[in-house]
Amino acid sequence: MAVPKRKMSRSNTRARRSQWKATVPPLVKSVENGRVTYRLPHQAQVVTDSAGTPLFMEYKGRKVADA
Repeated sequence: MAVPKRKMSRSNTRARRSQWKATVPPLVKSVENGRVTYRLPHQAQVVTDSAGTPLFMEYKGRKVADA
């Protein structure tokens, strides 16, 4: 493992750390059974019946897994 030869100053450390920023995930809005839902793109979504019971998982209109 690399070990620094000299101590890094507090201002340099904080300047480096300040570059790390969280990003908001891109959400896709969809309307299902009159209910607005938001989901992540390119991920399977759970298909439910009118009672809210999960039936199966769907991706691009195709069934990919049982729930």
